[in-house]
Amino acid sequence: MAKDLHELLRTLRVWDPEVTELPPFDPASAPDDPLSLFTQWFARAVAAGEREPHTMTLSTSDEAGRPDARIVMLHGADAAGWSFATHATSSKGRQLAARPYAALTFYWPVLGRQVRVRGPVTSAPSEEAQADLHARSTGALAAALTGRQSDVLTSAEELAAASEAAWEHARQNPTAKSPTWTLYRLRPDEAEFFQGDAARRHTRLRYRRTADAWSTDRLWP
Repeated sequence: MAKDLHELLRTLRVWDPEVTELPPFDPASAPDDPLSLFTQWFARAVAAGEREPHTMTLSTSDEAGRPDARIVMLHGADAAGWSFATHATSSKGRQLAARPYAALTFYWPVLGRQVRVRGPVTSAPSEEAQADLHARSTGALAAALTGRQSDVLTSAEELAAASEAAWEHARQNPTAKSPTWTLYRLRPDEAEFFQGDAARRHTRLRYRRTADAWSTDRLWP
């Protein structure tokens, strides 16, 4: 029998020591820029066995300023920004067109770590978006070719037919283009790194972009 939600919640633990390691984090030894620290933390999460560490929450807002969020995949991170992709015609694509500013959140519970970045979002040239898509799996291309993301679906049969046709097209034409597929880059003007602590004395380091460098602050937990 299913438990009451509140009863079930009370049985759960955060950062169970049997599955979670809370490594020390000294902000004084952190690199001067958030990308370098993110790269270090990401590699540590992979080595620690974090499942799907490249998934992240993308938060946007619509024309009325109402927030929205969903899980997407990180496609890369470099000096130009943190990148992800979607259809320009999807709900998040339309929201980014109206308000080109967003936030990304990574959570790696195996290490008790979070990373949050936010900043303006721009779209890469179409050639880059298509090259990024074609570097991925046949399934990724088929999903992009299926299209109509966020539109109302009238039946499961309609989706199955469109998907089967897209899969066949992707297999036969591995360089097929998806016209609305867009590669977005978020260039952070702020980034925060959170390291959990068993005594709840969590470490939070915030980077903020200045004219020619980054400034850092420690934040109260």
